[in-house]
Amino acid sequence: MRSSKFVLLGISATCLLLIAVALYLQIVELMLPCPLCVFQRYAFLAIALFSLIAALLPADARRYGIALAGLSAFGGIGIAGKHLYVLSNPTLSCGIDPLETGLNKIFLSEWFPILFRADGLCETPYPPIFGLTIPTWAMIWFVIFSLTLIVLFFQKQKTGMFGKRH
Repeated sequence: MRSSKFVLLGISATCLLLIAVALYLQIVELMLPCPLCVFQRYAFLAIALFSLIAALLPADARRYGIALAGLSAFGGIGIAGKHLYVLSNPTLSCGIDPLETGLNKIFLSEWFPILFRADGLCETPYPPIFGLTIPTWAMIWFVIFSLTLIVLFFQKQKTGMFGKRH
């Protein structure tokens, strides 16, 4: 289980790096985040937080943090899937609607508007990065995190002749 701690810290660091990339795209490349983009940011932050908590927990309780991080990753898959669906059907929109209005009223979007305020339109076709759209990259990372967390969740604890090793 010692290696799972490093994997969880790596997942947490990667999620924070992905948030930093999103902020770069928003501030430098002027790509405004839509409501689904902001929900994906929440999912990445939840994965990072729960993975960090799981890494800090004792080995016996680590599975609870891994489960919460996994649920956040599965939620991210659903959000990224919805975003990809909207991009593939240009007649759909999630732009200025009750979702955006409600999302922008959450206290985090008022405290940290640069990170959590949705000002863009979901159907805006931004240029691809290395041939893939931003929601596609998010989906790939959510799937990687989900699979990794599933493996960690079902990983057996090492036991010695006299019980669990500490």
